[in-house]
Amino acid sequence: MKILLLGAEGQLGFELRGSLGCIGSLTALGRAECDLARPESLEQVVRAYAPDLLVNAAAYTDVDGSEAVGSPAHAINGAAVAELGRLANAERFGLIHVSTDFVFDGEARAPYREDDATAPVNAYGVSKLAGEQALKALEAPAIVLRTAWVYGLRRKSFVATIVRLASERSELSVVDDQFGNPTFCRDLSNGIAAIATILRPDPFGAATAHRGVYHLAGSGVASRYELAKLTVERHPRRETLKVRTLSAIPSDAMPLPARRPLRTPLDCSKVQRTFGVALPDWRDALERALASL
Repeated sequence: MKILLLGAEGQLGFELRGSLGCIGSLTALGRAECDLARPESLEQVVRAYAPDLLVNAAAYTDVDGSEAVGSPAHAINGAAVAELGRLANAERFGLIHVSTDFVFDGEARAPYREDDATAPVNAYGVSKLAGEQALKALEAPAIVLRTAWVYGLRRKSFVATIVRLASERSELSVVDDQFGNPTFCRDLSNGIAAIATILRPDPFGAATAHRGVYHLAGSGVASRYELAKLTVERHPRRETLKVRTLSAIPSDAMPLPARRPLRTPLDCSKVQRTFGVALPDWRDALERALASL
């Protein structure tokens, strides 16, 4: 199986280079080789590599930056995804596309299912939803994987930021009213590779048969504060950290350009029923991630 990975330089793409490289002939492209801010360039790239399966881990993920006039969020997260869907139909390859929990407004009390109403509260969520909607309208052979709170320690992420700040400051304040599924990028990568393995005999046909939206995120729910607290407590060199006080604050005490949805836990039972894939508990994942420090 020939696999084309887009977004190879991101934290998820970095992990996917290993996971996908184990199951097929992998070509991994970063922004220099394939810039999704120029959707019109994708056809040439896709035809040059002629993949059986394309995994799109590329995205514009700057939530606050997405609010700015002239942001590339819509081009990368919306228009480029639509073009990938068109090409998947035309060139007959399967597509796995990574989306986000930020397509929801965070007002639900129960974990979100795939068929729950979407209502993004910021420009980033709007741009990611546009990509999902385009794939649906095109009836593209696409597996859309909504995930949440993805972190790694190589790149900028919430957990990596907490580790850095805890090494620099004696006091930290973290919001305690935002809840979701912390997702270690290595676990997410392995989950995507497991799905890709199931598609391998006929990527186009299998992706067509199973096309639609699935939730794939770490098991269990935490607040940002709980995630930060456990990050500090489980740090393998806790005694070297400067932080002594970790304070819980509401979101409105830390205003940002983009509003964040408050509660976006994802119900991931559909992907487990369909593909037999479930990600580990977020606490176990965090401990494994920190062990690499």
